[in-house]
Amino acid sequence: MAREIAPDYFDPLATDPEQARDVARWRGAERNRLRAARDRMSVASRKDVSVSLAKQLQRLLINRFNGGRGKVLSVYWPIKGEPDLRPLMAELHDEGVTIALPLVEVKAAPLAFRRWTPDTRMVRGDWNIPVPPPDAEPMTPDITLAPLVGWDPAGFRLGYGGGYFDRTLAALAPRPVSIGVGFHTARLQTIYPQPHDIPLDFILTDAGVQVERQERP
Repeated sequence: MAREIAPDYFDPLATDPEQARDVARWRGAERNRLRAARDRMSVASRKDVSVSLAKQLQRLLINRFNGGRGKVLSVYWPIKGEPDLRPLMAELHDEGVTIALPLVEVKAAPLAFRRWTPDTRMVRGDWNIPVPPPDAEPMTPDITLAPLVGWDPAGFRLGYGGGYFDRTLAALAPRPVSIGVGFHTARLQTIYPQPHDIPLDFILTDAGVQVERQERP
């Protein structure tokens, strides 16, 4: 199994089928472990993390992106114990940031994005996740947030395993600035990156910026 081998052993560009299966099994186990730990958090603890993460995100936007004004920022609707950034979404909207939410329009294809405002009447999308309605304005994000199940110091994200976010980053041109957001406690030594994995530009947790890549494609 991948977790039984030193991280240096793995070539990130390797395509060996057996290795890929080992990594997939390891990721599945880590995904379950991290989600279980998240589920065990109290409501108060999860709220504290959400408040801290929102402050850290606002600070990052101010320091690097003029607060996000004039930009399209893709956020997310929280599910499965993810940090809840909805209060910040409304605040940023009031400050002149255009907010978009991602959704699945076609299975196994890049995500689409629709504009969100505090007055948007949400509808149920895939997996019963609330999304803006079909008549909402389609958007292309300048900055996109990616919720993290896990993360590593190289800037790679462990997600839910569907590959939607990597597929979306690969398809968008120009590629938006990508910011992984999640719990500081979800840090992994490595996710054993595979050829399809795309490192994020920033990893941001409730403890602040953990990764900032200096070079982007």
